[in-house]
Amino acid sequence: MAEVIVTMEVGSDGVAVITISNPPVNALAVPILGGLKEKFAEAMRRDDVKAIVLTGKNGRFSGGFDINVFQKVHKTGDISQLPDVSVALVTNTIEDAKKPIVAAVQGLALGGGLELAMGCHARVAAPRAQLGLPELSLGVMPGFGGTQRLPRLLGLSKAIDMMLTSKPILSEEGEKLGLIDAIVPPQELLKVAKKWALDIAEARKPWARSLHRTDKIGSLSEARAIIKAAREHVKRTFPNLPQHQACLDVIEEGIVHGGYAGVLKEVKEFNELVVSDTSKGLVHIFFAQRAISKVPKVTDVGLKPRSVKKVAVIGGGLMGSGIATALILGNIKVVLKEVNSEYLQKGIKTIQANVKGLVARKKLPQAQGEKALSLVSGVLDYSQFKDVDMVIEAVIENIPLKQKIFSEIESICPPHCILATNTSTIDLNLIGEKIKSQDRVIGAHFFSPAHVMPLLEIVRTEKTSAQVILDLMTVGKVIKKAPVVVGNCTGFAVNRTFFPYTQGAHVLLHLGVDLFRIDRLITSFGLPMGPFQLQDLAGYGVAVAVGKEFANAFPDRTFRSPIIDLLIKSGRNGKNNGKGYYLYEKGSKPKPDPRVFEIIEEAKRLVNIMPSGKAINVTDKEIVEMILFPVVNEACRVLEEGIVVRASDLDVASVLGMSFPSYRGGIVFWGDLVGAKHIYTSLKKWSEKYSKFYTPSRFLEERANNGVPLSAPMSASSRARL
Repeated sequence: MAEVIVTMEVGSDGVAVITISNPPVNALAVPILGGLKEKFAEAMRRDDVKAIVLTGKNGRFSGGFDINVFQKVHKTGDISQLPDVSVALVTNTIEDAKKPIVAAVQGLALGGGLELAMGCHARVAAPRAQLGLPELSLGVMPGFGGTQRLPRLLGLSKAIDMMLTSKPILSEEGEKLGLIDAIVPPQELLKVAKKWALDIAEARKPWARSLHRTDKIGSLSEARAIIKAAREHVKRTFPNLPQHQACLDVIEEGIVHGGYAGVLKEVKEFNELVVSDTSKGLVHIFFAQRAISKVPKVTDVGLKPRSVKKVAVIGGGLMGSGIATALILGNIKVVLKEVNSEYLQKGIKTIQANVKGLVARKKLPQAQGEKALSLVSGVLDYSQFKDVDMVIEAVIENIPLKQKIFSEIESICPPHCILATNTSTIDLNLIGEKIKSQDRVIGAHFFSPAHVMPLLEIVRTEKTSAQVILDLMTVGKVIKKAPVVVGNCTGFAVNRTFFPYTQGAHVLLHLGVDLFRIDRLITSFGLPMGPFQLQDLAGYGVAVAVGKEFANAFPDRTFRSPIIDLLIKSGRNGKNNGKGYYLYEKGSKPKPDPRVFEIIEEAKRLVNIMPSGKAINVTDKEIVEMILFPVVNEACRVLEEGIVVRASDLDVASVLGMSFPSYRGGIVFWGDLVGAKHIYTSLKKWSEKYSKFYTPSRFLEERANNGVPLSAPMSASSRARL
């Protein structure tokens, strides 16, 4: 293993080159920060050192503070594990040094890495180096003085924008704005940085301490106007995230009372944010996303992924065309098959519209879009399936049709070809039961729209080979999806976990709670839309089909509501025909439709569960819990049955597949924050009072009674499937 170390070499020119080495990105681990303090102290003491250059090994300056430390703080609640960097190292040791220090930046300087560079007296960079402060995306804020130095070097508006969005800029833009002093080729970087440091030492170049600059801040009234506008934007865009407003508070403190006062407030606010639930949730998801690439008996048995260059997609509807779009954007050739020319043309046109839409929104360069479209061709038979590496079936949810297709492709495709289905609910054993090659059958469950949504749920049966799983995981990464491997059951991991989401909403509707209030509260919690608007968006045909699958699979915990049938009977089909719970007109936001209340009253008469015939009286908090606790309850069953490798996989899948708010850490993590005991006692109370739908699972009951977190691993003896 490469050594985590800070080295110092003093040249005959009197320049000490201090180098950070902690592969792969030279993260500022605690030993690195200690090493930097030591080396700077030594350089200051030595008479043969006139000036210093700070750089990183292997073409990277530093990717920032080691966030494993955050995890330790979250587990213990002990913030003393955070080293004193902002004042002791960046301000006192680097910026206020008696000898000039120049940062030689290459590759990336992110987070604490950029903050170290900003504490230096000049910054020389290689071309296309990434510079950014992404800390807000982890629930904290820049904590090594970045909130103070970035506005002074870049200007207030741009600095605020970079921090609030967590988006980096390239060194070229950094030079134009004044963050970088010069850009030089990588091979000349050290030479130029050394000369620059000596020029400062010998007064040929200015000695600039960025914390003391005010020339780019503007007048106090201008600065306050910019911050006020940013606050309004944050209130609208990030209503549940405390770190954004706290960051603006700290920036304002520095402008009003000076940079050093700002640094002190930054440290205080950072220490409060780092132990917040928001930071815990975001840091958890950060690590959880990295863990999905480790699948026991798949990624740890020495297999090499095979290359997938050509894929056939069967079915050019909304999902099939979206999947084809995702594949061609990943530079994979696609053959799209349909049953007739009309459907095929429609599918190809949808793919073209998807790609052109990305080009129009500047998400994709024109040339790349044209290249992607050249990779797709359409067919009406299987003649071009003889050399495909994978087939993805994306036809309607019909078992006999899927079985027929799998029998046909098994006989035509090459023996190495992966046989995948995009079914969202049907058991894979049923789909592949009539073919011999059951080791090649796998679920490639994309989420709609498939070329946009980041999750790929990879469903394996007990017979799916490790090689096929690894190959599909690799395809997922190539097309920029997060592949989560799950076991086989009705609805798999994500749809299975979230089937009680709409059901819970229907129970509340029948208990007399206003549907628009429910949707409003769920969006306030952080989901992009409430359960009723989501039903409108998906279309009622989907709701009926999926509802039947779950009612057959889990009859003991399905709440049967006539509401969808009544809506269809009254000529409504959600967004598809502009009328559902809401009214949809082009160019305007969905509007609640008061005429839907008559239909709801009829549904309530048919299923009369209101206690004494009266609407229940519930708080906003209880409404959110009555929708989401049943989801946590089903997640417990998914965990108990071993449908996911680890609880954090279900967290990632809930965030990327169902848009559960990432700052709440995913569905299981959030359940642990709320507490198994509270969830269990609430569900038990509601199941006795209102409906058996709320009956707590055995897993939840055990965890609640024994004080064990929901996310704690299952014991080896009780893991059912994986």
